Amino acid sequence: MPITRRNFAVAALGLLGTAALSHGPAAAEDWRKQYPEITLGAITAENEADRTTRFKPVREYLEKALGVKVNWRTATDYAGIIEGVKAKKIELAYFGPASYSQAYIVTGGQVEPIAERLDVDGNKGYYSVVIVKTDSPYHKIEDLKGKKFGFADPNSTSGHQAPRFFLTEQGFNPDTFFASTTFSGSHENSVIALLNGTFDGVATWWNSEKQSNPERMEAKGMIKPGQWRIIWKSPQLPSDPWAMPVWLPAQMRADVKKAMLDLPKADPKVWQILDPGSPGFAAGNQADYEAIIRMIKANQKQRRSS
Repeated sequence: MPITRRNFAVAALGLLGTAALSHGPAAAEDWRKQYPEITLGAITAENEADRTTRFKPVREYLEKALGVKVNWRTATDYAGIIEGVKAKKIELAYFGPASYSQAYIVTGGQVEPIAERLDVDGNKGYYSVVIVKTDSPYHKIEDLKGKKFGFADPNSTSGHQAPRFFLTEQGFNPDTFFASTTFSGSHENSVIALLNGTFDGVATWWNSEKQSNPERMEAKGMIKPGQWRIIWKSPQLPSDPWAMPVWLPAQMRADVKKAMLDLPKADPKVWQILDPGSPGFAAGNQADYEAIIRMIKANQKQRRSS
């Protein structure tokens, strides 16, 4: 067949198509060559032994889904995970809204949420609550004036940032309203300290009457049922995000995001270990956390000026 301009163009397009087919999948897997191992880190919402047990099946699921080794990064506080992301030592992180927002701030906006957990009713969001012992004389936040109060961690949304912001907004500045405020280190530590009498009230997380930090502790046998009650609840907060730095390859972030969004249906047993009661994830949306970023900045400004 004589070579004409038209035949040459068709042949060239055919070669390009063949090249795209042969190089496309390889290009998509290039991130695995650069990242044959990735590291997962999670904030300290519970004690280290339980946290490691809960996230181990997730790591194993991700290894199968992604075809890379998934390492575990632990830290004694929320800041350790935030700094791990900033230092490029953690590729995938499970955050609370405030710790994610703090990571967003300290990295100059170089992280993004890839998945957000849904509550038992399929909604994004949860609450910060103040709880007291059931047999205490405190029935409203005003009753805790001059009392000892416990926060979880400086970078916890429901355990510090949200109650600090909303209580101050309502006229109860924690720095002056309570006799003392102390960080317990985690939500579970706060509840245990409350029941031991170290605190008169503590802040923790609550989704519904079926799902909260104290109820999880009851289910694990850490505390007896019926020892606590709620006296204050915040406006609804955005849900906990799984996040990744945006400096990672786009295809890598897309593959990890798909694996996480697929998890509840792809491996229901793992999902029930990770987040029993939740129906699954919603895709991450940065707009959901803009108000939390503003809240953190306001809290930091207020604390510097107090």
